[in-house]
Amino acid sequence: MTDTPSHVEEPGPSDLRSPLAQHEMKRAGVWFAIAVAIALVVVLVQPLLLILGALVLATMMDGGARLLGRVLPISRGWRLTIVLVGALLFLAYTFYLTGSSLAAQAQAMRTIVETQVARIGGWLQQLGITATPSDLKGLAQQALGSVGRVTRAVGTAVGAITAGVMMLVLAIFIAIEPKLYERGIAWMMPMDRRTHFYRIADKMGWTLRRLMFGRLIGMAVEGIGTWLLLWAGGVPMAGLLGILTGLLAFLPNIGAIVSGALIVLVGFSGGTNTGLYAVGVYLAVQIVDGYLIVPMVARRAVDLAPALVLAAQILMGALFGILGLFLADPLVAMIKVYLEERSRALDAEHRAKISGVIKA
Repeated sequence: MTDTPSHVEEPGPSDLRSPLAQHEMKRAGVWFAIAVAIALVVVLVQPLLLILGALVLATMMDGGARLLGRVLPISRGWRLTIVLVGALLFLAYTFYLTGSSLAAQAQAMRTIVETQVARIGGWLQQLGITATPSDLKGLAQQALGSVGRVTRAVGTAVGAITAGVMMLVLAIFIAIEPKLYERGIAWMMPMDRRTHFYRIADKMGWTLRRLMFGRLIGMAVEGIGTWLLLWAGGVPMAGLLGILTGLLAFLPNIGAIVSGALIVLVGFSGGTNTGLYAVGVYLAVQIVDGYLIVPMVARRAVDLAPALVLAAQILMGALFGILGLFLADPLVAMIKVYLEERSRALDAEHRAKISGVIKA
């Protein structure tokens, strides 16, 4: 009769001095930290988006201050003040001095768009398509009203103003001394990783400055060009259409589609010839921006595939609403820069190892 093997005691969770228990505790801690991080991102996604928006605004302010530094030999603080005051004066002129006329035009445009949508629905019914004008109107309202779950808190006027002020104040603090916050983040990293972090941060800043500069130039060209050309052709509400086109130009792909639809609908409300002229204006402005402005400025800094940007906008818009749409392009650009710099660093390490083996 053989003896049964004796039970071998192994360290348990209370034996914290055991290497095996310490290893398992570290593994459990990593998974727990990942779960907590995911939960925090889900809960705090709106503040995180506001912080990301503030970083984008700070990048635009920093780019303006750097650009003024090439022609004005004054301190950075004064240059940043000039940029802020100029932006505030422009907004005040746009939304306050022309506020009454734009408000009346906006109400008239809403009526025109609804009327044109109803006409399109009736034309489709004549062709045998079952879509009714009420269906098209409901679809448009649903598309315009889907601002996402995350941005419901900023759906009201007070919430939108509060979020905008928070982003602006945070962006000003960051733009005043960006290196201070960059060093603070690097301080939390190991010493051997800080050089790589500084290199990636500088590359991201340069890329975002070029991207936002190109975006602002495109907004100005599209907005002013659309306004002047539509005004010269007698298209109704040329000023409002120009402002909307310029603002929507911040959203690549989607903004052009929305502004184009508005221009065509309002243009054809004034007659067939006016509508065809509006279509020609829209195509001319988009060609100038797409084949002249973007390749000269933005695409040199970030060569983003249009399908990638559009997919990111659809995903960010569905998850985070209008704020996600605005931040989709800069976020994709920063991720692309990080992946490229990470790939270069790994490639350099691999080459160093190979050269070391060959020398040995």
